[in-house]
Amino acid sequence: MDTNDVIDIFRKAGAFLEGHFILTSGLRSPIFLQKARVFMHPHYTETLCKALAEKLRASVDGEIDYIVGPAVGGLIPAYETSRHLGAPSIYVERENGAFRLRRFEIPAGARVVIVEDIVTTGLSIRETITCLRDLGGEVLAAGCVVDRSAGKADIGIPLISLAQYEVPAYHPDDLPPELAAIAPIKPGSRSL
Repeated sequence: MDTNDVIDIFRKAGAFLEGHFILTSGLRSPIFLQKARVFMHPHYTETLCKALAEKLRASVDGEIDYIVGPAVGGLIPAYETSRHLGAPSIYVERENGAFRLRRFEIPAGARVVIVEDIVTTGLSIRETITCLRDLGGEVLAAGCVVDRSAGKADIGIPLISLAQYEVPAYHPDDLPPELAAIAPIKPGSRSL
């Protein structure tokens, strides 16, 4: 599966949106990949996450003890990817603004892989890495369905993406005129 195949699934699911969007990172973009519209379809979710699991299996040496998804966006892809890898799926969620492993425990030295939906700046993954390392976890890699940065996001560990699809993203004070002329909407989940 390559980037065109992934974007084709997003288009078929009505998840390739055009307009003026406020991304989770705070940046603005004329394109939003509404993964919730993809993940509502089990066959699309299975297709994408099975392919991501295969890439992760080929990229990570040794056993994976846990797949960890950042809530909210990483919950479904982490679970479905874990199903194909045969490892338990757990998740971090925000508590007082920081990611915490509130409902689960991991033993010191647990070998974990983070699975996210879409990466733009990598902030959620970096915050998840901090949480897991503070608990003694060994974070081996991160995987995502779409890397919007096309490899530019620095997360400090290997990032294995199913698709790299660079979409323009702008600082709110530096918008092109055609984007500034459209009222923005914020469809992401960072504040949840």
